[in-house]
Amino acid sequence: MERHYGLDWLRIGAFALLILYHIGMVFVPWGYHAKTAQPLAWVAIPMLAVNSWRLLLLFVVSGYASRALLVRGPATGHFAVNRTWRLIIPLLFGVIVVVPLQPWVELITQRGYRHDFGYFLLHDYFSFRVVNGLALPTWQHLWFVGYLWIYTMVLTLLVAVMGQRSLQRGFDRLFGGWLVWLLPAAWLVLVSAWLFPGIGPSNDLVGDSVSHVQYLPAFLFGFALAGSSPALATMRRLWPWALAVGIACYTIVAATELRWPNSTTPAWPWGILFASARAVQGWSMIVALIGFADSYLNRDLPWRRVLTEAVFPFYIIHQTIIVGVEGALLPFGLPRFVEFGVLVVTTLVGCWLFYAIGREIGWLRPLIGLRPFPQTKEA
Repeated sequence: MERHYGLDWLRIGAFALLILYHIGMVFVPWGYHAKTAQPLAWVAIPMLAVNSWRLLLLFVVSGYASRALLVRGPATGHFAVNRTWRLIIPLLFGVIVVVPLQPWVELITQRGYRHDFGYFLLHDYFSFRVVNGLALPTWQHLWFVGYLWIYTMVLTLLVAVMGQRSLQRGFDRLFGGWLVWLLPAAWLVLVSAWLFPGIGPSNDLVGDSVSHVQYLPAFLFGFALAGSSPALATMRRLWPWALAVGIACYTIVAATELRWPNSTTPAWPWGILFASARAVQGWSMIVALIGFADSYLNRDLPWRRVLTEAVFPFYIIHQTIIVGVEGALLPFGLPRFVEFGVLVVTTLVGCWLFYAIGREIGWLRPLIGLRPFPQTKEA
């Protein structure tokens, strides 16, 4: 299958948005590992513009990319082994080396922990117990990598048992028309408003049913979408309408947040309306973004290859930089716009250095999610 540059650009944009979103988490009145001294309630309004679809989009795009990897590989088993190597190694490296600073900052700034980072590493982080209400060790933001590996193994099993052709025919018949927009949106409404009302993701794998019933179908949808010309054509045709509906639903979400700030369950029936509008907003924006990318972004540019390679290392390191820098800034009591500016600059510079240095070191490349250097034969 041909490479879809539009989906590459969506993936790059989604990860860039994720980094900016996590910087915003420092300032919004929601729980996070490092918080500014005085969070701002109004920050929730722009955050809710992307909150409902940012992770769904990542799983859809990841599923799409998985189809390309499976097609290029020699066999399904090879695909499973390759994805295990490319995901589990960086996950373990992240949990052991990259993540520990984050729970330490949370403990000392929010949970009354009194020990330094060295003591924390030697005595508490690898203790496999709860310390001041925090279970350690932890994977923090790297839950996405763990979930992605689990979903990839489920996909491998489905392909091995049922075959790609039968799965693709069923997908094309079901999602070749308007149902590509309506059916997933209806499912997300059912999940958010009726099956799990007021319940957010926990990212703990075993007890996170609300995430799995949304993200696993999104991942499988992306995989099948990569081989479905009818579904892509429909999204290309519908994207302006989907965008309009997504914006309309966002106004309902924002208005509800303004009326009941920081509430997970507004008074009935507004809670149902909020959850339903948020679900429809999320899938409508995904249809709009994929349709737009297929129409206008399916072209290569010089920086596309580098940015495509850089997004995984950026993802691995970005939250540790954000949390670590905010933890260091807190004692100075800086104005929030200064904090925000410092976080943006240090995160971008730190992510780029992590990638630029790591890509030049052969043994480090697999640890940060990059392919090993190609082996060259001696003359």
